[in-house]
Amino acid sequence: MDEIREFLVLEEEEGERLDVYLSGQLGDMSRSYIQKIIKDKKVKVNDKIEKAKYLVKEEDKIVIEIPAPKLLEVTPQNIPLNIVYEDDDLLIVNKPQNMVVHPAPGNYDNTLVNAILYHCKDNLSSINGVIRPGIVHRIDKDTSGLLMIAKNNNAHNSLADQLKDHSITREYEFICHGVFKEDKITVDKPLGRNPKDRLKMAIVKDGRRAVTHFEVIERFENYTLVKATLETGRTHQIRVHAASLNHPLLGDPLYGPKNNKLKVEGQTLHAKKLGFIHPSKNEYVEFNSELPTYFQKILNRIR
Repeated sequence: MDEIREFLVLEEEEGERLDVYLSGQLGDMSRSYIQKIIKDKKVKVNDKIEKAKYLVKEEDKIVIEIPAPKLLEVTPQNIPLNIVYEDDDLLIVNKPQNMVVHPAPGNYDNTLVNAILYHCKDNLSSINGVIRPGIVHRIDKDTSGLLMIAKNNNAHNSLADQLKDHSITREYEFICHGVFKEDKITVDKPLGRNPKDRLKMAIVKDGRRAVTHFEVIERFENYTLVKATLETGRTHQIRVHAASLNHPLLGDPLYGPKNNKLKVEGQTLHAKKLGFIHPSKNEYVEFNSELPTYFQKILNRIR
């Protein structure tokens, strides 16, 4: 059966596009999928059919009819994987930029999950269900770098507990706009959904605690290469915290300037180091990855 959901627009949400508003309310659904539902006339605002560009008003009553999910099967696909490490418990992969980690409504193909299903066959943890088998944590589509995949539920639980305890080493490198004055700086500011734009995260009083340690690697005339070490792992944490220092990531479509002289598409952010206690060996292991070619080319242009 189709699912019916109802929403009442709040004062602070007024002025958002209908598709943007629903994207924020419905979490995992892609905006393109929501636009398709609107186009199929499955959304009513105050009992009237409206287009995706309609600007919502305070106290608008929005009713959306979400089509019943099809029998969900994520297809294994023979997509090349850059495997850094593999054993019976886990897989460490170096994800390229522009690859989505797991399927979502409207986007079921060419994700990292499709690739690992092909590579691992049935040897993946089932804790996160059909859509996210083996996925313990994720990085954004435009972020490259290291990800850990759990092959069984014991490994998954161990790694998830370490994430919860903030004991996993996670270091990133990124290029930001402007020149960092400080050699090192820590940002400890809570993050939550941006009340004015549900697709964005923001520093909000009642958000979840988020801590990022920044350290300058190299300064340029108009940019800085920075290392970020995560103490917590919130959505868009590095991107929002860097922007809060007036140093948004180069190429960041959400938190950076609309135009960048270098015409970079997608934030220049790479998950470079990952360290944790191995689930069955019970010893600390650490993995590193080189900056990808696209990132090095941008650095060379800046230099």
